[in-house]
Amino acid sequence: MARHWADFQYEIYLNGMTGAVPRLPTDLTRLEELAEHRLGPGPVGYVAGSAGAGSTALANRAALDRRRIVPRMLKDVQERDLSVRILGRDLPAPLALAPVGVLSIMHPDAELAAARAAAAREVPYILSSASSTPMEQVAEAMGGAERWFQLYWGRDREVTRSFLARAKAAGFSALFVTLDTPLLAWRPRDLDQAYLPFLHGVGTANYFTDPAFQAGLAKPVHEDPDAAVMHFLGLFGDASHTWPDLSFLREHWDGPIVLKGVLHPDDARLAADAGMDGVVVSNHGGRQVAGSIAAADALPRVAEAVGDRLTVLVDSGIRTGDDVFKALALGARAVLLGRPYVYGLGLDGQAGVDHVIRCVLAEFDLTLALSGHATPATVTTDDVVEMPA
Repeated sequence: MARHWADFQYEIYLNGMTGAVPRLPTDLTRLEELAEHRLGPGPVGYVAGSAGAGSTALANRAALDRRRIVPRMLKDVQERDLSVRILGRDLPAPLALAPVGVLSIMHPDAELAAARAAAAREVPYILSSASSTPMEQVAEAMGGAERWFQLYWGRDREVTRSFLARAKAAGFSALFVTLDTPLLAWRPRDLDQAYLPFLHGVGTANYFTDPAFQAGLAKPVHEDPDAAVMHFLGLFGDASHTWPDLSFLREHWDGPIVLKGVLHPDDARLAADAGMDGVVVSNHGGRQVAGSIAAADALPRVAEAVGDRLTVLVDSGIRTGDDVFKALALGARAVLLGRPYVYGLGLDGQAGVDHVIRCVLAEFDLTLALSGHATPATVTTDDVVEMPA
């Protein structure tokens, strides 16, 4: 029998009989405000901040809020199965934790806490190449659990080649290549605090432990950390990459490759033509292009453009279980959850991440059932309507 994630609510109620209540809110939209009050302005601003005046982040939420679910009645939803098959892997639900770098600014256990929480719930964890913890340590913490690796595609081909070899050796089964960050955007919250963790060697763990990166240094990292940081900054982004360059990644990665940051249907077609396996419809949570199209608005056109040629995933603005439902209805096969789990991490470590995962999937399970579905596979565009803006 498939697990019912919705049973989490009864666990909470039963615990309440002894006077216990959840340590964090079950309305996950409240986590950002809590984090603002409890954590430092630099770290919270780095996670919560957006490009420009924040219009893209607001658009992400508005696009999801405009879509309204149309529940159907008298459907047999007593037994439900949320499992899906994504990128050749069987997953318990259409959810993965999105790659978010520099997690040590939120909690000292950083990526290890997030990865362990994901592994415990069998939810894939996508490790950022800009993590605070080397990929091998994260892999060890996860055991045999499903893990995917995100690549910021920089200037140094040898470092890229080394990263891919290390990730494969550490058991990361899919590669997510972020396309939308060849340059850092204008981010006022970070600029007003003059806060960039990389300048302090945070988020550089994979680089500083990499033999190809170290080969480019005059002295070992521990002898001249400032020089290591400057070397990192010089190779992190590369705005010269074009579609033919994807052949280099395919040559050095024999598993699924997913391109993250696709918003135009023609780019999705180009990804399919280049032999990629999937795309993430994403505007980087509103952090890169101010005034960009919302991810949920771009999603239907991308999904229609590539049909069954690619696995279509989505992130940017996902906060709740009903958001997951709407994303599936708009054409995604699964969603990547970002900021909510990072706030959970900052507020309560691994337990906070676990709380966020369970809340999202419990609410999604209930939304699915109460809308007349026993499985994500039956959710279609007919299950949502778009209201006027």
